[in-house]
Amino acid sequence: MAASRYRIEFSHRAAKAYRGLPEDVRRRIEPKIDALAENPRPRGSRKIEGEETAYRVRVGDHRIVYEVYDRALIVLVMNVGHRREVYRRT
Repeated sequence: MAASRYRIEFSHRAAKAYRGLPEDVRRRIEPKIDALAENPRPRGSRKIEGEETAYRVRVGDHRIVYEVYDRALIVLVMNVGHRREVYRRT
C-alpha cells in the first residue's frame, strides 16, 4: 500500500513571508516544503515546545514552521523566515 501524500497549504502570513524572501533563499526552501508532502516529520524536524501539532525544519539560518494534521493529511505552513524572526508572535 502506497503512503498517502499530505497536501501543503500556506497560512496568509506564511505566503506573504515566503514571497518576501530573496530568490536564492526561496530556491533552497522550496524543496524542503515540497518534501513535507511525503514525510511531514523528516529527520531534523523538531516539535515546537508547548504546541500540539507544530514543528519546524531548518534550512540554513531560515526556518519553516508548520503544523501537521494527520487525519486530514494536511501540512499547514504557518511561517517561513530567518530564525531570528520566525518564532515571534504577532
